[in-house]
Amino acid sequence: MRLLATAGILLLSLASSAQKKTPSVKPPLVSAITEADLKKDLFAMADDHFRGREAGTLDELRVSAWWADQMKAAGLKPAGDDGTWFQFFTMKRNRVSRASTLGISGRSLALWTDVLVAQTAPASISAPVVYAGTATKTELDALDLKGKAVAVQVSADQINMNISLPARRYPGFVQRKYAQDLLARGAVAIIFIADATGEASWSQVVPAMSRGSYNIEGEPGATVATRAPVLWVHGALGESLRSGATLNATIQVESFDYPSVNIVGRVEGTDRALKSEYVLFSSHQDHDGVRQPYGTDSIYNGADDNGTVSVALLAAARAFHKQPGRRSALFVWHGAEERGLLGSKWFSAHPTVRKESIVAVLNGDMIGRNNADSAALLGMQAPHRNSSDLVRMALEANNEGPRFRLDTLWDKPEHVEGWYFRSDHLPYARAGIPALMYTTLLHPDYHTPMDEAAAIDIRKLRRMTEWMYRTGWKVANAEKRPAADPGFKLER
Repeated sequence: MRLLATAGILLLSLASSAQKKTPSVKPPLVSAITEADLKKDLFAMADDHFRGREAGTLDELRVSAWWADQMKAAGLKPAGDDGTWFQFFTMKRNRVSRASTLGISGRSLALWTDVLVAQTAPASISAPVVYAGTATKTELDALDLKGKAVAVQVSADQINMNISLPARRYPGFVQRKYAQDLLARGAVAIIFIADATGEASWSQVVPAMSRGSYNIEGEPGATVATRAPVLWVHGALGESLRSGATLNATIQVESFDYPSVNIVGRVEGTDRALKSEYVLFSSHQDHDGVRQPYGTDSIYNGADDNGTVSVALLAAARAFHKQPGRRSALFVWHGAEERGLLGSKWFSAHPTVRKESIVAVLNGDMIGRNNADSAALLGMQAPHRNSSDLVRMALEANNEGPRFRLDTLWDKPEHVEGWYFRSDHLPYARAGIPALMYTTLLHPDYHTPMDEAAAIDIRKLRRMTEWMYRTGWKVANAEKRPAADPGFKLER
């Protein structure tokens, strides 16, 4: 009997020890995420009061202060620099100066009216113009382009224009089609003669081209270098470029520094060993500000992009505050995403927690539109997948909760949109941190003043929020952090 009693005590002790090693995990507190909260927060964030939240403006700083108030009210703790909610960084802007001069054979061209400068780089050039027609291989092989400015009659042939914002993106697609070959043949400047599509896009591209380029200190492009100029002229000027023309261009670039900011809060985990690790929830709070009008509206409120994910993070933060996970949860609203993922580039390089402690990044971009039962998870298939473990958790979370039908086409490397490369998970993935992007994809109101809170499917937004939260709950409570896949390499 004593032997049996001793054995029983030993078994109880072992069971108790096992329980300590593998504590039971509560189900996710999905009930803490409500449509009412999401709607209230979204209509406040995407209101005209914040004037579209353009990065580097007082409007972005104003909405950032508002977010800090919401985070404090939700029970989060500040996790920015120096015990604050904020991580400020300097956004560097370079733009073509109005002092630049451009002319063809003595005829002065008015910047942004007669001629577009398609890349922000200083240049000083006086060169004869060679007309290359449509720049077919046969036409180019017959010409000596070395030391010349080459004029090309552009064409949309072989360019897939079934894309979002085709008018605004057309010049970039044209440049990718022609420029590399022309420069490799020795051209010192390129003059694109606008076709009908180029003429139609002219007014659409001026705001972005004239604003210039943006970056952060230490990134390529932060300091501009002299490059061969790439220019656009109207089709009416094409005839004067056919023979004997000369390009004279002095392009000056002026530089400015602007403040932008990441907003960072955390909910501390409950496990003594694991609370020093973080699952990072990611959004961006900026949008496009006040720009060219569509109809009677010129404020680009960005309700879906990215108000939906911003309020989703706050809802998930409330749920974690009410019921913390074993690991800590970190919530980052990145600044200046629309200027080139600048806030996430900065935070991934200068995190306010140890970089090694970030076990996964769950990023979202536009999660409130399109078909009620469909969504997409970017980073779930090669070459974009950098953690099979994290993908498995996300798929399990979808099956346990909202059960969206997943569109897998947008995650393929051949998809024309390249959507994987256009949101804040990317710098983390490049840094070797398991990362995913949740989205309900683009729609006709993308980057227009029509992206308003009233157009958001709040029920779908709640389900997408639940999916992100359920995934984060799994990561926060897993015994082992999701492993990074070996050999991860993006196609570009």
